[in-house]
Amino acid sequence: MHFTHKPYQKEETIAAVATPPGEGGVAIIRISGKEAVSVAEKIYTGPIRSYKSHTAHCGNIVDKEGHVVDEVLLLPMLAPRSYTGEDTVEIHCHGGSLITRHVLDVVIAAGARAALPGEFTFRAYMHGKLDLVQAEAVQSLIGAKNEMALQEANHQLQGALSKKITTFQKELIDIAAILDAWVDFPEEGLEFASLEEILESLGKVDKLMEELSRTFYEGKILNEGLSLCLVGTPNVGKSSLMNALLGKERAIVTDVPGTTRDVLEGELRLGGLHFNLLDTAGIRETDETVEKEGIRRSKKALEAADLVLLVLDASRGLVPEDEQLLKLVNEEKTIVVWNKIDLPSQHIPPTGSIAISAKEGKGLSSLRSAIDQMIWKKGPPSKEEVLITNARHKEALDAARLSLTKVIEGLKTDVSPEFLTADLRQALTELGLIIGMDITEDILTAIFSKFCVGK
Repeated sequence: MHFTHKPYQKEETIAAVATPPGEGGVAIIRISGKEAVSVAEKIYTGPIRSYKSHTAHCGNIVDKEGHVVDEVLLLPMLAPRSYTGEDTVEIHCHGGSLITRHVLDVVIAAGARAALPGEFTFRAYMHGKLDLVQAEAVQSLIGAKNEMALQEANHQLQGALSKKITTFQKELIDIAAILDAWVDFPEEGLEFASLEEILESLGKVDKLMEELSRTFYEGKILNEGLSLCLVGTPNVGKSSLMNALLGKERAIVTDVPGTTRDVLEGELRLGGLHFNLLDTAGIRETDETVEKEGIRRSKKALEAADLVLLVLDASRGLVPEDEQLLKLVNEEKTIVVWNKIDLPSQHIPPTGSIAISAKEGKGLSSLRSAIDQMIWKKGPPSKEEVLITNARHKEALDAARLSLTKVIEGLKTDVSPEFLTADLRQALTELGLIIGMDITEDILTAIFSKFCVGK
């Protein structure tokens, strides 16, 4: 992805609205930088420099002509005891979008610059208030779509993942020191640890890193959610099931086959997770142009989905088109759902499938349980477990493991220690990238530009 916004200027005083856009009781405008207090003094009626840090004061914001813009609460938060680590002033004004914009315009006219996306958190990172994992966790916290994602973002904000990475680094640094001694003093016969002990230590670290890397499956589910695709032949009740799961009339339901001509989408929370629910056009052989295109899109959605609900009609049993669909789907990500059990039927759904009536709401709790079991084959992660939720973290962790594997193999095959120390340093470099050590400005820009303005 290419990021085009300007580089952050660390010495400038910045300002932005820190609350969501729209109408509300209160909006917060945040000012940060070495001139934050001076900027606020120009537009506020009270003696700001006499205020103690982290105290709230009532006064007016005035424009250049001395006209009162709004009555506000003002909170000075002096460095280093602020979110950014710089002098910060927060102005709590009335929450209308127009008055908020007016107050921000007055702040910028007094000498502040409009903040770029993520610039406040960037400054918090640069001043050591957060490491890079914690900074990214701020954005994850804001964007969390479910309780489990919120919980994991909180873990990372509190430093749980950073502590794991730091522990790996300490172990590898100790071993790197031993290998460096072998290189620098080859004739001294120094042996702070035996080869077997070093291999054992490296093996333990590698195993722990592998276990952490494997959590990305669960972490990605929490962070990004899942796509849940409903497929089936026409008129089996996919749209009725979509409406039943969403709890609202999202899709048109009729007795006419082929009513759904395109892929319909809806947001769903189920079992503490976020789903993008897709209702597809009924798949069958047809020469009708529009329906044919809908079926093509259905098959594309079926391939891309994380989870598939294959809906069959319990009142009629299997038909040849159903059998073709059963061959088409991936069994590992598919739950077979027999709908219309409220209708008279001689067909008994086989073991392993779910029987429901979308129309009457029967069997939906069993379906939700089946979805939960399909996702968490080994059970959901515990509240204490630390997960990798960020693809950048996984890539760096896997790269570190690759370098670590070279060290382990090299020790076993008598490779010269100077080559092994280079690989070990590369592993340490990759781990450092996760928490923000020796990271380039391009990477920082890419990370923080994804943040919202004001954070």
